[in-house]
Amino acid sequence: MLLTSLPSADPGPPDLSSPAAFLRRLRHGQRRGQTLATCWALLEMGGKASLPVPLGLGVQAAAEGDTAGIWRAAGLVLLLAVLGAAGAVLLHRQAIWNWIDAACQVRQLVARRASALGAGLSRRIATGEAVAVGGGDVERIAWYVELVARVRGAVITWLAVSTTVLVVEPGLGVWVLLGVPVLAVSMWPLIGPFERRYERQRAYGGRATELAADTVAGLRVLRGIGGEELFLQRYRAASQEVRAAAVRSARFSSLMQAQQVLLPGLFVVGVTWYGARLVADGELAVGTLIAVYGATAYLAAPLRILGEAAHAWSVARVSAGRAVRVLSLRRTGSPGDAVLIRPEKGDLHDPETGLTARAGELTAVVCGDPDFAGVLAERLGGHVPLGEGETPPPSVRLGGTDLDAVPLAEAREAVLVQDKEPVLLSGTLGELFDIPSSGRVPVAEALAATRCDDVLHALAAAGAVRDGDAMGARIAERGRSLSGGQRQRLALARSVLADPPVLVLDEPTSAVDAHTESRIAAGLRGVRAGRTTVVFATSPLLLDQADRVVLLRGGRAVAAGRHGELMRAEPAYRAVVARDEEPAPANGARTVRRTS
Repeated sequence: MLLTSLPSADPGPPDLSSPAAFLRRLRHGQRRGQTLATCWALLEMGGKASLPVPLGLGVQAAAEGDTAGIWRAAGLVLLLAVLGAAGAVLLHRQAIWNWIDAACQVRQLVARRASALGAGLSRRIATGEAVAVGGGDVERIAWYVELVARVRGAVITWLAVSTTVLVVEPGLGVWVLLGVPVLAVSMWPLIGPFERRYERQRAYGGRATELAADTVAGLRVLRGIGGEELFLQRYRAASQEVRAAAVRSARFSSLMQAQQVLLPGLFVVGVTWYGARLVADGELAVGTLIAVYGATAYLAAPLRILGEAAHAWSVARVSAGRAVRVLSLRRTGSPGDAVLIRPEKGDLHDPETGLTARAGELTAVVCGDPDFAGVLAERLGGHVPLGEGETPPPSVRLGGTDLDAVPLAEAREAVLVQDKEPVLLSGTLGELFDIPSSGRVPVAEALAATRCDDVLHALAAAGAVRDGDAMGARIAERGRSLSGGQRQRLALARSVLADPPVLVLDEPTSAVDAHTESRIAAGLRGVRAGRTTVVFATSPLLLDQADRVVLLRGGRAVAAGRHGELMRAEPAYRAVVARDEEPAPANGARTVRRTS
């Protein structure tokens, strides 16, 4: 099987009922590869295990002066050596294929789940957890999946050798037949303690990775406030926790590896001693002893494979458990075959909060809790991830259709959610805007509406523009060569260029000055005319451009109207927008005006 065939187009649905079931599904997904690897393992191990037989025959022929027997034995040794070498080469190639295939399957599954959940993934699991699953855990899972075929070959070889020795010399055969399972089982008591220590090590490692990622992402801010040393101390402490946990798990790992060498060695010594006693008593020929000894000594290799399997299983089960936790996260609801009919003409309604964004209007949402606003923005796009057993909230409806019942690709075409910290990948400006779009809004108009003219000037002044073409301007990774406001405007221009039927923006102008924000608000209203736009904001400059403003309080929509009307009539609205103190309502009652 060629490596060029990897990765496969579709890894298929995983079994997430348990870590063991997940690993079993990966094995079953490569039946042909596992079968071939088992065959090549039998060819290699069988060839090597059979070598002592012609060697013993040759020694016996030499003792009896049988020249023809010596040549026959030499020819058989050569044939078995060639077969063993061929099996080793083929096994290695197939084992590498199985390893890469399993790793690709896990990486594809994790990447697809992360893509399906979008920014909501980081709300449910730590960033370090996702990084660990996509990195070291993948390798350990693939190691176990690849090893299964070699374990099958080792077990079959052990049974064949044991049966042969049992026929030749029943006493030695019983030793071989019963001794190997006993030695293999003796390695398993260490698995439980090792798994517990390894799981703690992986958890500490995930937290350290998350801390490192957060520190690097906020390095500019840390330098500005002089907090580098504080975060360095925190990362140093986290690193020491990882080191201590790694040392504890390494102790058990080294003990397991020592067993893989010591126990098979003691077993071979015991069998050889018993065989030598039989030769000394005249009950066993020298050539037969050599053949039995060689075959028994070779069983040390299958025993080491069984020990390696115990080690691989312990770390793979921990890693598979982490992968299952990530892959078990899902969108709210159960996506089905629902179809959105003219989503640009349908109202966007959230039953849980009572929020309604009318079709074709610019709706602003005022919420005093920015964290709740971010969660609601994700829910409006159907991107809220759920863990196993969690009860989903009522589905957001677009034009009367449950958004969670619509296939993910169609839901994303209908509703685009831009969070407050959008990411700009490295590349040219043209590559940044090379996205699926309706074609209604040209790139120049999107840049003009979001007031990105100074961004283009800054790129030109920095020498990032080539041959006078602004679209050829280079952008550093995550837009680090730009200011926060410039990055925010480029991301907004990208969303405007996509021109989705429904656009949800979470604080899209929080990093720009008031003058620029006012111009962006007017430009956004103009370029999105006739399209449904929802903006989570508390800036009066944005709110004043909205066709309708909805106030959320206590997780519910409590008032709606134009910005000026709410400023005059709603103390709660004024308290959030203008930072005024809200007067206490008489008799403890809440004063709320509802408008349709």
